[in-house]
Amino acid sequence: MDRKRFIFFVAPLLILSCITLFLLFSLQHYAYRDTIPPGVEVAGIPMGGMSAHEAIQVLDRKLAELELEKVTYSFRDISRSEVLSWKNSGVTFDIPDFRAELTTLTNGSLWDRIQIRSRFPKQWRLQARYDLQPLKLQFGPEWEKAHLGVPVNATRTIGADDSIRYTAGKSVYRIDWTVFMTLIQAALPTTLPLDKMADGAAAGDLREESTDTTGHDTTAHPRQNSRVPTHPVTISVPLSKLQPSVTLDSLKSQGITRKIAEFSTDLTTSGEGRLHNVDAAARSIDGMLLSPGGTFDYAKVIESAEQEYGFQEAPVIFGGKLVPGVGGGICQVSSTLYNAALRAGLEIVERRNHTLPVSYVPKGQDATFAQGYINFRFKNTTGKYLLIRAKVSNGQLVIKLFGTLAENVTYSIQSRTTRTIAPTNKYIKNPSLPVGSQEIMLEGKPGYVVETYRLKQVDGVTVSRTLLSRDTYPAQPAVIAVHDGTERSGDPPSQILEDGVEGPRFP
Repeated sequence: MDRKRFIFFVAPLLILSCITLFLLFSLQHYAYRDTIPPGVEVAGIPMGGMSAHEAIQVLDRKLAELELEKVTYSFRDISRSEVLSWKNSGVTFDIPDFRAELTTLTNGSLWDRIQIRSRFPKQWRLQARYDLQPLKLQFGPEWEKAHLGVPVNATRTIGADDSIRYTAGKSVYRIDWTVFMTLIQAALPTTLPLDKMADGAAAGDLREESTDTTGHDTTAHPRQNSRVPTHPVTISVPLSKLQPSVTLDSLKSQGITRKIAEFSTDLTTSGEGRLHNVDAAARSIDGMLLSPGGTFDYAKVIESAEQEYGFQEAPVIFGGKLVPGVGGGICQVSSTLYNAALRAGLEIVERRNHTLPVSYVPKGQDATFAQGYINFRFKNTTGKYLLIRAKVSNGQLVIKLFGTLAENVTYSIQSRTTRTIAPTNKYIKNPSLPVGSQEIMLEGKPGYVVETYRLKQVDGVTVSRTLLSRDTYPAQPAVIAVHDGTERSGDPPSQILEDGVEGPRFP
């Protein structure tokens, strides 16, 4: 083969081989580079041309700077602000997808690397993670109380003249955490902080890979730089009003508009122990608020009074007689309240008269109490709330009821004795007396049957007369001592302890 023919056949093969080798070298150079592809921006920071190690270093530094940037939390309603970093606010930043993708640039076959490198995303977005706990600790209930105040309940005051005065409460602000979280999310930065180059141009700490026409590396190396001041972030903290638990409207809606009934009884002859017991029971009902349809239960009042104040020695009724005991006087409170309830037109649920008439209310208008046996209860039938006020003052027990009752409606009480029961005689032996003689040891007392009515007046005119009770006060037998008589007795009196909590002790 002549030389020309050889060159004709061999030259193209040489050229093709050279081209193949060049392409192979170029692909290998492209695929096996340890730098990030050109044009890649990570949250606003150019990172093309950086090695993976350099990119991670820059990323970590920028993230740390970002998390230390200050956030001003403005409370405009109270002209106050607090400054915290993002990190102290519970917000951290990262770009985890970018970190993961960097590892793929140096893994796999030549073809895999070429594909990964060619498809490497150009833009990477900043991701935020937030935890409300640090902010809730910073702006917790104690902070809110100290800087936003404490709500004050509305109050109702009863004057000395029984007038009712209402005072408005005070509402305060509290952080609306639902809206607050929305505002925080909207204020989160989307880019990393930039550096300021020495010549004044803002750029990231980067090296962008490129080559000139000669194939020489012209990557820009970093120059001396300083932080670019970031624009401060201010979040106006949303506040919502917190009403007090008792508002003026809720208080007025209870319907305590005026005094609707009052009754008082005398205490001037009561001893010290009895005065203490009456005062203890009165204190326990003072200020009590009975809901519409609610039932007043005196047994619970006595239980509370005994626990809080204790009861002292004072005469109690036992077996139809006044004997030493503990708690004497508590029935004066129930009887006084009973009369007030009658004059307010309330429904009496449970009530019994004493076995002995008492001096502080007319017969038929008393309400006894025997712990575990006899209770006093009434129902609030006014349709609104009922407020009880009770006080011992100047030798009087005064109970007042405040609530709702038509101004033109009043109630009065009438009691009348329908029968008097003569006392019987009870004889006991006394050998020391002369034979055939006798001595009256205890005078007998008559008993009574009493009817009590409640009269309702409208505009001063009686419109109804209702029988409330028909009470029997048993006669108390005379006790007579005789020398040779045989003990005889009439009907035995009740042995229930009344008007106290502890009776006499017998050997």
